[in-house]
Order: sequence, then C-alpha cells, then structure tokens
Amino acid sequence: MTLKLQKTYKVNTREYQCAFHATVSVLASKWKMCIVLTLLNGKIVRYGELKRQTKNISDKMLIQSLRELESDGIILRKEYAAVPPKVEYSLTEIGLDLKKVLDSMDKFGENFAVEIE
Repeated sequence: MTLKLQKTYKVNTREYQCAFHATVSVLASKWKMCIVLTLLNGKIVRYGELKRQTKNISDKMLIQSLRELESDGIILRKEYAAVPPKVEYSLTEIGLDLKKVLDSMDKFGENFAVEIE
C-alpha cells in the first residue's frame, strides 16, 4: 500500500493532504465511531436509540457528531412531520463502505491486544 501524499482532496469546506487523512477525519472522535457502529447494526435508528447505544454522550456532542456525519455524507437524516417530532438516521451508501474500514480496525485491535499481552 502506498499513501498518495501528492494529491489533495476537498470535501465541503475542508481540504485533506491525502485520502487517508480524509478517512481518519470522518471517524476522528470515539462518538462518531459509536454512532456509525450503531447504524451498521441497526440499519435505521431514532435519536433516542442512538443516545442509549452511545452511553455517556451528552446531547450536545451527539447532535454535533450527527450534524458532522450528515454534512460529510456518511449518514442520512430523515425528519417526519409529526408531534412529537420523529427523526430517523441511517447510513448512506458511502457510510456503508465504512464497514470494511471498521472491520479492518477491529481485526487490528484484536491482533494488537494479543501481541501486547
């Protein structure tokens, strides 16, 4: 594998030095990873379920992370005109591609833990 450091990538208003940097920025917080993992397992999830699945996250951080993931095109937010408001979140096609990345990270983590012990 060769990292292509010569090419820059622009996503929304951010510019990345390489494709790897763009990938890491999508998952830059532990909360974003938890949200993506929850959506990978649950397909379509409402806000309350995301809050329950990502224990110890504040409402502010959950909302911020959801907005960033939506802005990056990783998740889709569907709002229904209902009282009380109903909002559902799911992964976009590009968001579903993160499964491969997260599976690789999980395998590395398992191997790393065994080697370090």
